[in-house]
Amino acid sequence: MDIIFDYSKEIHGKLLGFEIDLQAPGTPYKEFVLGFSWVVYIFEQYLSYRQYKRLHDPNPPESLADHEEIREKYPKSQAYSIDKAKFRFFAEFLAQVETTAIFLLDGLPWMWNIAGKILESTEYDPNEYEIIRSCVFVVLWSLLSFIISLPTSLWYTFVIEERHGFNKMTIRLFIMDTLKQIMLMCVIGLPVLSLVLYIIKWGGDNFFFYVWLFVLVFNFIMLTIYPTLIQPLFNKVTPLPENELRTKIEELASRINFPLKKLYVIDGSTRSGHSNAYFYGFFKNKRIVLFDTLIESAEVEEIVAIVGHELGHWYLNHTVKVLAIAQVQMFTLFFLFSQFINNTALYQSFGFDTKPTLIGFILFQYIYSPIDHVVSFLMNILSRKHEFEAGSHYAYGKKLGYAEQLRSGLIKIHTKNLGNLSNDSWFSVYHFSHPPLPERLNALMQTDKKIN
Repeated sequence: MDIIFDYSKEIHGKLLGFEIDLQAPGTPYKEFVLGFSWVVYIFEQYLSYRQYKRLHDPNPPESLADHEEIREKYPKSQAYSIDKAKFRFFAEFLAQVETTAIFLLDGLPWMWNIAGKILESTEYDPNEYEIIRSCVFVVLWSLLSFIISLPTSLWYTFVIEERHGFNKMTIRLFIMDTLKQIMLMCVIGLPVLSLVLYIIKWGGDNFFFYVWLFVLVFNFIMLTIYPTLIQPLFNKVTPLPENELRTKIEELASRINFPLKKLYVIDGSTRSGHSNAYFYGFFKNKRIVLFDTLIESAEVEEIVAIVGHELGHWYLNHTVKVLAIAQVQMFTLFFLFSQFINNTALYQSFGFDTKPTLIGFILFQYIYSPIDHVVSFLMNILSRKHEFEAGSHYAYGKKLGYAEQLRSGLIKIHTKNLGNLSNDSWFSVYHFSHPPLPERLNALMQTDKKIN
């Protein structure tokens, strides 16, 4: 292992043929992060402004103008989208101000010092018990973030979503969900954080490989236990009863050799009026989950067509491809972090006179942000490509006979969710991981013409 990764010790920061000393004292890491965050913020606000102007179009796209339900719901969907756009302007401005204030006022060192004082009060030496101090820091930072974000979260849920008929959440349920999330952070999050920090200390120069391997195994475990142990804490999950819908979905799964083991219904209506459907599971042990809101809003054949679209992702190995890419991303992230973990200039730039591992990873993620933005953009493009492929493949390519049902199902769900129909092309490409409805229907139409 040491031989394989020995080359990592020789990286000094070569960029476009120029050698950069990334550890030189006074390297303006904080200034770079702040400058980049403002450039991204201004660019995204420009895109949001373009989108906001499109939301005032008085008529739906010509390709959808003939659909009576769309014409009827269009004013409501535009009003909903405008409300969300206004909220987005406000929430993103607050987030940018918060980030800027944290950096300018050295909020991270301040919180790290508070965590140290709390540890000192329990007669632990904060310098010797870095992992415990890191856990205290995470708890304090999470609490502060929760308090800061609480007003906007409440406003979005109980004002915007409520105004447009989607919110089913009560204050009591909101509080209970919050307490459960805190419990999960304490029971799962903090132990996992402790293990990761321990592995980094134990792993030496090649810790990035061991951390990546641990995170990989942990993710697989979470994907396995989440539906049966964690999701039931928030939603009631029950088997889909024996009925026409169940029979048709099982027949569809059998026709395409999808290894369906369980069919569930989740009570999404207890929190929201939005609809969804998905599948999960490894190898020959797949489960399909339908939201009760989907069952209430669509016909049986339309639901089967939508499920068929999701199974198209399985048949075309989209899930496996995305999982593989995610692991490459994760490995790259940890490897690059290993080049910065002992970078004194990075810590000093943000006001630290020590080099705590957790803080180093947080600071590195800010430095990594430009790469992350590019990767996220490319992943959105890939996701949209997969959506087109899955829709076309299972509506037409396999001759399953659900082309028209998929169209009507997508339209019905989109209108029920008051999905936006007037999208700025730049905003859509940059932000959306799923193509807008007009693009989806146009792609299905083009495939239909090719087939026939």
